[in-house]
Amino acid sequence: MGARFEDQWRTRFEEFADLCDDDAGIAGWTATGLDARIRRFFDLWKPGPPGRRWLDAGCGAGTYTRILLRHGQSVVGVDYSLPTLLKASARGLQGAVAVADVRQLPFPHEQFDGVLCLGVTQALAGAEPALRELSRLLKPGGQLWIDALNGWCLVHILGTLQRRLLGKPLHLRYESPARLKRLVRECGFTDVQLHWMPIMPAHRRGLQQLVESRHAAWTLRNVPPVGLVISHGFIVHALKPE
Repeated sequence: MGARFEDQWRTRFEEFADLCDDDAGIAGWTATGLDARIRRFFDLWKPGPPGRRWLDAGCGAGTYTRILLRHGQSVVGVDYSLPTLLKASARGLQGAVAVADVRQLPFPHEQFDGVLCLGVTQALAGAEPALRELSRLLKPGGQLWIDALNGWCLVHILGTLQRRLLGKPLHLRYESPARLKRLVRECGFTDVQLHWMPIMPAHRRGLQQLVESRHAAWTLRNVPPVGLVISHGFIVHALKPE
């Protein structure tokens, strides 16, 4: 998995932007999947003082950029797909945007109070270059929010096995939660916390309320092996040391 995989995903995102007019479609998600991801983020993220400067790295249609703007934050959105940014702007996205790759961003050191990198890592050959670049851009004390698709989810394991048996290449990159936490620490972050993100497929959306229930949340928080095998994805939150 390398440059060819990443180039294919860049092309896909450009095609999504040309073909779709909704946030989920532009980002390559189902509508139910994106809604679940947004709710999970809101469960975890707490708005800080107004005016803090955030980077939305891989902003796509601007879903999370708009969320932060509504909470009084100052946001710069970047994405490597120009058609995506043009579509987002045409749909009324406010705030600054720039065409750039998350692994090489056109900003000086320590410019941001917080960074989001959501829905990005599955289209990269590896997360480390992006993590190092995001660490460079964060101010001391700044916070990182990054997510990934869970490589230990049973559904993903079975899907990967099926593709291999059929001779098909992997179409997404799945991440080990333990490995991503370790990479985040190696890139200089502290207070690294992992949060499970269970998402039901669209044809099972009636079960989403169940996996988001208070009892399910308690189980995921207190019995990590359950989250490891049932969670479609996960979110990592960490701080850059003062």
